[in-house]
Amino acid sequence: MTVRGTGYGTTVLVSSIDPGRGGTGMLEQALMALAAAGGSAVVQAAGTDMWTGVRQAVARWFARGDGQRERAELERLDLTARELETTEAAAMERVRIRQEGAWQARIEALLESLDEARRAHAAEDLRTLLVQYTHQGEVSAGHSGQAVGGNVDIRADHNSAAAWNMGDVTLGNPPPPGPLQG
Repeated sequence: MTVRGTGYGTTVLVSSIDPGRGGTGMLEQALMALAAAGGSAVVQAAGTDMWTGVRQAVARWFARGDGQRERAELERLDLTARELETTEAAAMERVRIRQEGAWQARIEALLESLDEARRAHAAEDLRTLLVQYTHQGEVSAGHSGQAVGGNVDIRADHNSAAAWNMGDVTLGNPPPPGPLQG
């Protein structure tokens, strides 16, 4: 199974993970990549139509059947969403990176705390969760087409031109009219 988590310039591919190997207090790279995809999924979903489902699924995944822990995780997830919603645009990228890292670290810590069998089960549950929520927003385009799965911000500053698709563009003043135009 392959999970692709795409987030703000990064793509994480996780496939054929054997979470039972290693486990000496340091997660193997494949599980760290899975945790990174999880952190990215949380941050990407905040403030979108997918948030309710991701929020519930992630809280359940962390709680592992403990109702009190699930409520605590829901509160943490709500704090993350609130911070992302109230952050000024200039600081947004920094906050997103910090939040993705924080959720990745929390996922890694949970996986590290489990014995091999439970770690394998938790990793599979997380993969399933990511597949369910990261593929819903996937987009594609045909030959020479363009597709966007997130936000697009196109700007033109200081006498420049910007567009999604642009042909020949000339900037500056037009030439003076010729003798026949005059």
